[in-house]
Amino acid sequence: MSSLAPRPATLLFERAEVDQLDEVMAIMAGAFSPDYGEAWTRSQCAGIMPMSGVVLTVAREQASAEARGFSLLRTVADEAELLLIGVAPRFQRSGIGRALLDHFIAHSSGCGARRLHLEVRDGNLAAGMYRAVGFAVAGRRHHYYRGADGSQFDALTLVLEPNQG
Repeated sequence: MSSLAPRPATLLFERAEVDQLDEVMAIMAGAFSPDYGEAWTRSQCAGIMPMSGVVLTVAREQASAEARGFSLLRTVADEAELLLIGVAPRFQRSGIGRALLDHFIAHSSGCGARRLHLEVRDGNLAAGMYRAVGFAVAGRRHHYYRGADGSQFDALTLVLEPNQG
């Protein structure tokens, strides 16, 4: 695994609750194009949040408390999965996505996870960021994502073992 990327100096991470889903859904609406079918619905997010091991994190700008990105993860036994990660469009490519990814890795490792998972649409530019920190392709799910127009896209399943040398 590569070293942690520098975090934007004014970025804070906050564990979010269901009553903060409006902010998360607003970010998701801008961050995920309906062309690919990657976004979750509000009811999907609200439904998973009460489950054991699920954490919703919001990345906020310290001075304004503005939500700039979020991640949703689940830890079960010694494995963790990054379910969602999104950054508001005007803040993309500013290091927030990488900071959220590093936060997921550190949080999960701190909770005892020895194997981290995520899925990403084949062709999504974020796949490069995941590979840069050490995630490796473990499989492919054909036609996993369905776009608004009915088009289908494969998902890559990626794995990282952060404590492996």
